[in-house]
Order: sequence, then C-alpha cells, then structure tokens
Amino acid sequence: MAAINTAAPLDFADPATPWQCLGWVTTEGGLFKVEEESKDVEAAGSLEPIRTLMTKSTKSLQVTFLEGLNPLVRSLYDNVPVTALQPVDGIASYAMPDKPSDLRYAFVFDTMDGDKRMRLYMPNGKVVERGDEQPQTADVMPVQLTFRFYKGTTLPAVKRSIDYGDIDVSEFFTEGGTPSP
Repeated sequence: MAAINTAAPLDFADPATPWQCLGWVTTEGGLFKVEEESKDVEAAGSLEPIRTLMTKSTKSLQVTFLEGLNPLVRSLYDNVPVTALQPVDGIASYAMPDKPSDLRYAFVFDTMDGDKRMRLYMPNGKVVERGDEQPQTADVMPVQLTFRFYKGTTLPAVKRSIDYGDIDVSEFFTEGGTPSP
C-alpha cells in the first residue's frame, strides 16, 4: 500500500518506496468482485429497451491476511493511521475510533504462478468491511478485510496487468484484435 493516488509500479518487480508491504495472504488469494447496476431506457410503445445506461460499477476485493500483527494490516483493520501503532518502549497503545475514519490509500495486489504474474493496481481504496478477528498463538494471525476501490484523480478504479511469462498467447489474437475461432 502507499499514499492515495501513488503512481503504479513500472514493472512486475517488487514495488519500491513509497510502497509498503502488507505481508502474505492465504494461498486461496483474494476474492475480486465487480458489481454492476444498469437501467433500461424504453421508448413509448416499444417492448424492448432502446438503450441501457450503466448506473453503477463497484469493484471490491476480499483478502485474508496472514500477518495480523503487521502494523499496516493492523492499522487498516483498526481504522487508525499507521502512526498510531508506533511503539513507545516496545508497546503501541491506541484508541480505536468510535466513528469510522475515511482512510484511503493506493493498493497493489500481486498473484504469482511460477513466472506468470497478475497485478491489480488501485489508486484509491479503503477498507469497507472487517471480518472477525481471532487472535491465536500460532505463527500466523489471519485478518480478513474487504476493500472497495474508487476512481483516482485521473485513473480508473482498477488497472489489471498480466505477465504471461514464457507462455505464447499469440494464437488467441489476430491482426485486428478479434479473437480467433
């Protein structure tokens, strides 16, 4: 994650400063959702709509992080700025807000399978739902968060990049961009 509207990393290498790592997520990955609403416009006397207007397109991602004590994950779950988790004499103590704050950041989520990679870049997102928290004595502490993404100042809500690695996908495309049969 980084400050809201931070530019996307240029390649598939690990993002450098100003990006900060939220840690590992479950091997199932995240659940990316696109919810769309539309409204049909009908003409007088017509039985079929003459036009369909897209009224809403919401993009969200539900992720279970495995590092619930990572200060960045903790700040997102507790809805406090990460600076609130800075320890004094090794201990961080802070009040969780009674009224939710509108803390927004830019996010990058990478999926890897060998040399193939997929990246979702979101310039403007925030946590909108928090799953149950169950502190454990194991080496992982899962924390589930659901993010919603909004358009950036000049960018779409989500940009997807795919690196196919060494796989030749040219047979899926023709000169004009039309899928081959």
